[in-house]
Formats: sequence, C-alpha cells, structure tokens
Amino acid sequence: MSEDVRLVAWVRGHVQGVGFRWFTRAKALEIGGLRGFALNLGDGRVQVVAEGPRAHCEGLLEWLQAGDTPGRVDGVTEIWDTPRGGYDGFAIR
Repeated sequence: MSEDVRLVAWVRGHVQGVGFRWFTRAKALEIGGLRGFALNLGDGRVQVVAEGPRAHCEGLLEWLQAGDTPGRVDGVTEIWDTPRGGYDGFAIR
C-alpha cells in the first residue's frame, strides 16, 4: 500500500505570467490521485501543495525540478508532511 503524504514546494525563477500554475495543475491531473493547489506568491515564487500517494507526489516534484515546465525554474524547496485533507481536486489559486 502506498502511504499518503503532503508535499509543499516553493518554486523560484520566472514562474509567474507564463502559465506555470495551469501546467502544474495539468501535470497533477495527468499523474492522478493528487489533491491540492498551485498559488502565485507576492515575491514571484509559486507555491505548490499536493497530497496523495508518495510516489505521485514525488513524480510531481521531479517534474517541477526537471525544467520541462513553462518559464524558467531556478530552484525548488520542498517539505514533506502528513496530509491535512480538505482539498477537492487540484486547484489554481
């Protein structure tokens, strides 16, 4: 059985105004089994919160780090935690 986890990732670089949140949501839906959101922050970063099976969250994190995203990713900082729930699907905020 796969353990459910919570991934919180802060993505820095040129990631606002380039469709980054939309593509992040699309990737989360493609991976499947993920709930959470992608949110633009005031300092230019995008925060991504994903809850679901660990392997699925790891897949989303690998995609965020791989550079196959819109814009330009200079780095990703992540933390792992236990799921908090309360998300209905994967949203753009």
